[in-house]
Amino acid sequence: MRHYLDHAATTPLRPEARDAWLEASGIVGNASSTHGAGQDARRLLEESRERVAAVLDADPIEIVLTSGGTESINLALQGLWQSRPSESDAVVIPDGEHHATMDTVGALESDGAVLRPVPVSATARIDADRFAAALPGAALATALVANNETGTVNDAAALAEAAAHAAVPLHLDAVAALGHVPLSFRALRGPAADGAGLVALSIAGHKVGAPVGVGALVVARSARLAPLLRGGGQQRGLRAGTQDVPGAAALAVALELAERERAAEDDRVGALRDRLVDGVRARVPAVELLGDPVHRLPGTAHLLFPGAVGESLLFLLDMAGVSASTGSACQAGVAEPSHVVMAMGRSEAEARSVLRFSLGRTSTDDDVDAVLAAIAEAYERASGSRAGAHS
Repeated sequence: MRHYLDHAATTPLRPEARDAWLEASGIVGNASSTHGAGQDARRLLEESRERVAAVLDADPIEIVLTSGGTESINLALQGLWQSRPSESDAVVIPDGEHHATMDTVGALESDGAVLRPVPVSATARIDADRFAAALPGAALATALVANNETGTVNDAAALAEAAAHAAVPLHLDAVAALGHVPLSFRALRGPAADGAGLVALSIAGHKVGAPVGVGALVVARSARLAPLLRGGGQQRGLRAGTQDVPGAAALAVALELAERERAAEDDRVGALRDRLVDGVRARVPAVELLGDPVHRLPGTAHLLFPGAVGESLLFLLDMAGVSASTGSACQAGVAEPSHVVMAMGRSEAEARSVLRFSLGRTSTDDDVDAVLAAIAEAYERASGSRAGAHS
C-alpha cells in the first residue's frame, strides 16, 4: 500500500474538480467567439473567474488565469521588470525563495537587474524590518507567503505594508500557502498607491486539488505589467491565448472547497503532523524539526536527520511504501543540498540530510503509522550510507 506524504508537491485531484472539468469540457466553443456556443463558454469562464476572485477577495478583472505557479511567478516578475521606470534596476528578493522565483530573478540579473538579497532567520522567516530596509528605490520586490520547504509562514501583511510605504511594487508567492492560510488580496493590498505595494499574487490549482496545469495571478487594476504572451489581447492583454474554460471551472470548485474546509482541516492535519513529528523524535532522538515552531503551515514537517543522506532516506522510505520529499518537488531527482536550509545558516552536510513530510486532506493516521514503522530502520541504514560515502 502506498502512503502519500508529499501533498506540498501536489495534492490529489478532487472528484468535484474533476467532475467540473468534465462537465465544462462538454461545452463546444471558444470563449472569444461571438456566436452562441462561444458565449456559452464565455459565460462559464467569467462565472468561474468571479468565484476564484471571491475566494481570494479580489475583483474578477484582477484574476489572470495561467497554467500554474511557475507561469504566474514569471508573468509577475518579468512583467514588472519590463514595465519598471528606467531609473530603477534593483530587485529585492529574500533568501530561500522557490526556484521558480530564484531562476526568474537570475534571468533578470543577466538583463541588468541588481539583486538586493534579504537574509532569512534560522527558521526561514523573512524579517519585515530587513525587507523594508532593502526596498527604497527598488524596481520591484518579491516574497513567499509561506516557505515551500519548511512551511514557515511569513508576515505577508507587514511585507506588503513595507512595499506600499516605499512605493515599490510587490509580488507575493502564495502557492504553498494556498488553502492553508487566509488570503485576501484586498486586505493585503490595503490603501497602496497606484502601481505600488502588493500588485501581484500567484497561486497554483494543483496545491488544492484542481488539475495540474491550472493557476492564476491576481494583478491589481493599477499594476503596470508587460505580458509574456502576445497575440489575442485576452485577460487585459496580460496573458494572450485561448482561455481554458474547463480548467477555470475546476479551479473555482477546488478553491471554494479548500476555503470551506480550511479551518477544520488545518486543525485535523496539524494534529496528524504533530503526531508524526513526536513519533519520529521518539524513534530517532537526534532528529530536528526545522522552520518556525509557531508560524508554520499545518501539514508540513521539515526534518533534519543528522548524519543521514536525505536521498537515501527517501529511497528507503519509498521502498517501504512511503512517499515523501527532500524539499521542493521542482528539484526532485537532482542530488543537491537544500538552498533553503543553507539560507537558514546550516551547513551543506545538514542541507543534504533533510526530509519534508507534508500532509493534506486525504492524509490519515495510517499514513503516519507507516512513517513511524519505517523511519528508525531507514535512518540507521541511511546513516550507514553516509559513513560509507566518507570512508
